[in-house]
Amino acid sequence: MHTLLVAANPDPRSLTHHVREKLEAALHPVSVEAADLAKERFDPAFTLADRRAYHGSGTYPADIVREHRRLERATDLVLIFPVYWWSMPALLKGWIDRVFVNGWAFEHSPSSGLRPKLQALTTHLLPIAGGDSGAYERHGYEEALRTQIEHGIVDYCGSRRGATAFVYESEQPSSEATARSVDRAVRIIGGAIHARSRTLL
Repeated sequence: MHTLLVAANPDPRSLTHHVREKLEAALHPVSVEAADLAKERFDPAFTLADRRAYHGSGTYPADIVREHRRLERATDLVLIFPVYWWSMPALLKGWIDRVFVNGWAFEHSPSSGLRPKLQALTTHLLPIAGGDSGAYERHGYEEALRTQIEHGIVDYCGSRRGATAFVYESEQPSSEATARSVDRAVRIIGGAIHARSRTLL
């Protein structure tokens, strides 16, 4: 078992990184690697070189090869991110755009169709939302976000769906309420990964 935690927030003092640190501690003794995309200065811009590699007429850029190797070591991936406009931040979306590409995360051609390639990976989601759970339910925000990521990305690449746990009301003045929401999300994601590690023993 090896878990890769990917966090996308430019502020090292943000709740995103606090949650990542708490989850990393909770996963002990499972092997964990943390990726701070902002600190690592990951470039989310999909370039001409990326496009050529996507269509099989070029090699993957060196920074993408590094991300592929990091993901190939992982049995579990946890995406930890603030919800921006009912979706993920551009930094994380660009990481997915550039890393989860044709030929590596899946293969697609007009003749053979789609062949997913990430069956060995389980992907968990830990979105950090400013709104409350009631608003997300009333407006369908949680369902929309889960459909976009779980179905549109995770399922498409053949990865197994892991746990999804929202931290709600992350911008409320009550630090105790936020702490309870964080603890719940960490418990859900950590519990799912620990349960998987026990089945693999």
